[in-house]
Amino acid sequence: MDLSFPNPLHFVVLFASLFLLLLLIFKPKKSPPANPKLPPGKTGWPVIGETLEYVMAGRNGNPGKFVDERMKKYSHDVFKTSLLGENMAVFCGAAGNKFLFSNENKLVTTWYPDSVQKVILPHPSHAETDVGLGVTRMRSIVPEFLKPEALKNYVSIMDSTTRQHIEEKWAQNNEVKVVPLAKKYTFALACRLFLSIDDPKHVAKLSNHFARVTDGLISLPLNFPGTSFYRAVKAGNMIREEVLAIIKQRKMELSEKRDATVGIDLLSRMLLYTDENGKFVSEMVIASMILGLLIASFDTTSALITSVVNYLAEFPDIYSKVLEEQMEITKSKGPNELLNWDDIQKMKYSWSVANETMRLAPPAQGFFKVAISDFTFAGFSIPTGWKEYWTPYSTNKNPTYFPNPEKFDPSRFEGNGPAPYTFVPFGGGPRMCPGREYARVEVLVFIHNVVTKFEWEKLIPNEKIVYITSPIPANGLPIRLQPHKK
Repeated sequence: MDLSFPNPLHFVVLFASLFLLLLLIFKPKKSPPANPKLPPGKTGWPVIGETLEYVMAGRNGNPGKFVDERMKKYSHDVFKTSLLGENMAVFCGAAGNKFLFSNENKLVTTWYPDSVQKVILPHPSHAETDVGLGVTRMRSIVPEFLKPEALKNYVSIMDSTTRQHIEEKWAQNNEVKVVPLAKKYTFALACRLFLSIDDPKHVAKLSNHFARVTDGLISLPLNFPGTSFYRAVKAGNMIREEVLAIIKQRKMELSEKRDATVGIDLLSRMLLYTDENGKFVSEMVIASMILGLLIASFDTTSALITSVVNYLAEFPDIYSKVLEEQMEITKSKGPNELLNWDDIQKMKYSWSVANETMRLAPPAQGFFKVAISDFTFAGFSIPTGWKEYWTPYSTNKNPTYFPNPEKFDPSRFEGNGPAPYTFVPFGGGPRMCPGREYARVEVLVFIHNVVTKFEWEKLIPNEKIVYITSPIPANGLPIRLQPHKK
């Protein structure tokens, strides 16, 4: 046995090796360098990001400024920002629209900000109130109710409701404010078609809280008194309670007279719907879906109607063409005969006016997506979990797509119309807004009734337009009415 001591040099080598190994194991890790392929841009302040800049651009009457400045500074294809506390890639131009719409449920899917989910769906811990599950279950019902084949049956109801509204709210006054009347009209019509409610007091009770909901729907979810989000959550809960009471009453009616009420309105169809396992959708999910539909009818469609009235007042020559088209329809009908589906199809120029209105004053400021896998676009990397945003302001006033873009020119929509993906007011792809045909019929029925009844002039010629969720004239668009001579 060799009892000699090891060579001291061996200890030095051993300790040196152990020391280097420990250094490698416990070496402080540097933060990974920023991905050079991320879209260019800035994310602004912590949590707040650039949300305030985005909101203020709209409040100052120029929501497109936020997008235009960053497209010029960073990229005309895609830039990064931070909105509502989320890292976000803003997709621009027709190519950006096409990419997002054609990759729905492949690379991206629809995303709702926390503020929207907490206002419309206030119980995310409950499995059935999850926005994805609720929307998936209802997705087959809403389009069926709002598709052209179904809407043919509702044109006469829309027309009679519109006539009554015009007679009671417009014809009795020399001067009116368009914004509140447009909201009352679209909301009352939605209540009648979706819920079979036509009692004015009941409709008013439901509508009282909707302004607070829409004001706080897209905002930082700061839920304490004094914030718009707090007011929106509170108002949303009150509306939901009222809708739940309607649902309970309707379920009783359906159980007593099932055959007589099947399929009459959207609420009945939702209550009778069962999935592949024969399971009914919960009352809370249905109430939340109805709440979302009523918000849409209260805000975006009323904003479009308001903007149409605004532009027709500014351009008498265009008003004259719309009047001529609508009077031809009136002359073809008998006394007090209501509009029908064929009449709606004849209103081509009027719909071009509505489209040009949506180009210059989009009722919706954009929509959100979320990346469900890593992907690249225009040479930039978009990581999983990043939010995407598309907005009409990257195309609607782009001179490449629309020459002389500030000019109000309905002829842009005649013939083949704009190039694909340059004008997408209702989105695109598998998640295109199911209410687009409903909105078209509703707006055209309103145009027919108001134009064949009145001429009008604005009382505030250069009234400022404020953009919150939709474009709204700051003073409510007061106008002076002049009935046509019989």
